[in-house]
Amino acid sequence: MWWFQQGLSFLPVALVVWSAASFVFSYITAIVLHHVDPLVPYISDTGTIPPERCLFGIMLNVSTFLGMATMYVRYKQVSALSPEKHKILRLNKLGLTLGWMSCFGLCIIANFQKCILYYIHVLGACLTFGVGSIYMLVQTILSYLMQPEVHSKDIFWARLAVFLWSCSSILSMFVSSVVLYSGLYGQNLVQKLHWDPQERGYTPHIISTVSEWSLAFSFLSFFLTYIRDFQKISLRAVVSLQGQTLHESPGSFRAEEQALLIAGSI
Repeated sequence: MWWFQQGLSFLPVALVVWSAASFVFSYITAIVLHHVDPLVPYISDTGTIPPERCLFGIMLNVSTFLGMATMYVRYKQVSALSPEKHKILRLNKLGLTLGWMSCFGLCIIANFQKCILYYIHVLGACLTFGVGSIYMLVQTILSYLMQPEVHSKDIFWARLAVFLWSCSSILSMFVSSVVLYSGLYGQNLVQKLHWDPQERGYTPHIISTVSEWSLAFSFLSFFLTYIRDFQKISLRAVVSLQGQTLHESPGSFRAEEQALLIAGSI
């Protein structure tokens, strides 16, 4: 059995590989068609013009589903490992809520392009990266609270390092974006897809785009830390029949079952 076949470790692996592929494929398509500059464009710029916009959208929608599934499995795992620790359980529920909000933001990013509906796109980015960073913080705190009985110290330090990487990328992107869009370098820069290295504003633009790519891969790196944990968990569905046929209501089946029990007791 391969390492990614153990338990549910294929979930975070699929999330990371698929999400990275969605960035890379849309980037390659946009470059080949000369829709963006080759040197570090915004991720969103590579999903603005068809056909890469279609590819970008559908692949990120799949990433949204994989992210929700991965976060749910993580939630169930923590609940099973610490069933009587109320502080951990509360943080765990908070983490699931934040994680699914982040996934919803990713869905917004996928379906509302920057050059068409800018403010909705920015809202999605804030949910994805802002709320997603808080999700990473909650999971890092959970890793700290669950060591050394459940989690090793190495996992905690790895998640803390990735979280700090994410925070530094957010800070860098925020500052450079504020400088870039402050009006000092012109108007309607949101619609700008091609940049000349000689023009004003190029330096904060590059800092902003590099920070965005760094932020995206910091998120993917965080889910890589789930692989070893997910190798030790599996989920199964339990089917509970509410009737012997598909046209009976559950209530009528229970009444029939009680009548049979009474008849049997008589």
